[in-house]
Amino acid sequence: MITVRDLTKTYYDFREGQHVALAGISFDATPGEIFGLLGPNGAGKTTALRILSTVLQPSSGLVRVNGFDVVTQPAQVRHQIGFVSNSTAVYDRMTAWEMVEYFGRLYDIPDDLLRERMENIFARLQMNEIRDVLGGKMSTGMKQKVSIARAIVHDPPVVIMDEATSGLDVLVARAMMDTIHQLRDQGKCVVFSTHIMREAERLCDRIAIVHRGRILTEGTLDALREKNNQPDLEELFFELISKEEERRHEQMALGA
Repeated sequence: MITVRDLTKTYYDFREGQHVALAGISFDATPGEIFGLLGPNGAGKTTALRILSTVLQPSSGLVRVNGFDVVTQPAQVRHQIGFVSNSTAVYDRMTAWEMVEYFGRLYDIPDDLLRERMENIFARLQMNEIRDVLGGKMSTGMKQKVSIARAIVHDPPVVIMDEATSGLDVLVARAMMDTIHQLRDQGKCVVFSTHIMREAERLCDRIAIVHRGRILTEGTLDALREKNNQPDLEELFFELISKEEERRHEQMALGA
């Protein structure tokens, strides 16, 4: 469903010079799976997801989404994905129903099918009570529900979530995680980035730990624990990050 091979992304920074956001990462994500990118802020997670969703172009490497190349077939890729972040804006003067309907029309979904899908989605996400609420009067949790609804109204096989639960209260975050499990159970490929260990443990079928644009390790939770002889994900995470930082400092010292 998703294939990423040797993906790199570099920027030019006026103070630092060449900045490497992604340094040759590779991974696969499959249907009916929640694949997690776990890492601190600035690790490169958002850059990777923006390339997957065709917002950014890679510096090098191969990225395919459901068989379509993100560089040469961006329009087809966009039809394969739904994208949700923690900062997705909603229109203040449109209701929840109007916003989701608007995005459905952008995908040229026939009226009868669009209405059927929207009724389904609003019931599943428990949104009927807010269907006539204007965006400007919505809480953060309401806005996130609308963001999910408009991301899946075209029934994409891939759903990309970039820190989608960040800033939500406990109840809303729990409802969001239940929704993500539902999407996985429907056979969708879900790519979920987070810096919160508890979320990664509860949600993800497989996890890639990302730091400074590199994948330090990848696998199921059980496989990662066994491989690193560390039962606690948080301790495992910090051990890997610390070792990577030590390696980096040694390389810098040798190059000095």
